[in-house]
Amino acid sequence: MKRRTFFRSGIAGAAGITMIGNSAFAGSVRPDEGEIVYRTLGRTGLRVPVVSFGVMRSDNSSLVRAAWDGGMKMFDTAHGYMNGRNEEMLGGFFSTVPRESFFVATKVKPAGVDSRTGLPSRETTSEDFLQKFDLSLKRLRIEYVDILYMHSAESVEMVRHREIVKTMLDLKKQGKVRFIGISTHKNEPLVINTMVEDGIWDVVLTSYNYRQTYLDEMNSAIEKAAAAGMGIVAMKTMAGGWLDRERTKPVNAQAALRWVISNPGVHTTIPGITAFDQLETDLKVMRDIVLTDQDKSELVAEAGLPGLYCNACSKCVPGCPNNLPIPELMRAYMYAYGYRNAGMASELLSQTAAGADPCSGCSGCSATCVRGFDLREKISDISRLVNVPYDLIA
Repeated sequence: MKRRTFFRSGIAGAAGITMIGNSAFAGSVRPDEGEIVYRTLGRTGLRVPVVSFGVMRSDNSSLVRAAWDGGMKMFDTAHGYMNGRNEEMLGGFFSTVPRESFFVATKVKPAGVDSRTGLPSRETTSEDFLQKFDLSLKRLRIEYVDILYMHSAESVEMVRHREIVKTMLDLKKQGKVRFIGISTHKNEPLVINTMVEDGIWDVVLTSYNYRQTYLDEMNSAIEKAAAAGMGIVAMKTMAGGWLDRERTKPVNAQAALRWVISNPGVHTTIPGITAFDQLETDLKVMRDIVLTDQDKSELVAEAGLPGLYCNACSKCVPGCPNNLPIPELMRAYMYAYGYRNAGMASELLSQTAAGADPCSGCSGCSATCVRGFDLREKISDISRLVNVPYDLIA
């Protein structure tokens, strides 16, 4: 596979949006127009449509069935989504269709990982991980999952956490997991490159979208991983879905998704689907992946706006006197205003332990954002959720 550059250097690289050309279809099955485009998920051998179902925020089994009827085969969930209700909903649907007619990926987040450093603690144990996974299997009503991810790894130490990795490999040997991988929202190139070096990982689920500011590093890591036989699944493809807090300026979902798929190293994507109109768009892209001139023009027009998506580059952190986990706080902000999911935002806030209005009384902040976010305003805004009981918003 030969990589083509999507963006040149500079924030959002508006001037550098390009099409890849025929190489975009390397490793793809692209029959007559209107038929589903498939790619092989690396060495797993799984043939999947280029668009899969990110089930994270969906509680509607009818929507899942419509996606399945429309040709989607892979469904992505996690142990913690909707406090377990997400897996339970999927389990109800899975019990009504043949097991060989779908692939399911779930994720288990190890306990005790520091949100600031990404480092494990004494609470990060194989016992906790295995207990969560066993519960996930029961909720999903199946005997095995096709892919199990270590959820939200951000450091070399977690990629190589001896206990967790051994547990995942053991589950694979036992047949409870077909393939193992890691999901990552932060330090993605570092995580992906470390996975490639270790050679034991089958799949990576990574943030990847047209608004990332370190695309050269991302494209290089994806190319390296694909060449090594790893399956590449892209998330956060819509970069938050909206460009403003008030949700008056939507991201061009079709163009953003096509941009991601234009990278031949990306085998499938998992846009979050919560409504039938979103599903309709995704099913259309699944059959027509060509990034048009109009798509490119609209992405260029959007590139100059700050948006809601945080790169988690962490360049802001050294300027914070309180050493706040700013990338995680910005992700909570995106969950609340981009996804309209206060429950997810609240859960993430609780993991950061940043407290309510952590910027109050601070007069020495020099933290700045490469995307132009007003960090103090956003942190003050989202941290209000800390004082709202979780059961009122979950």
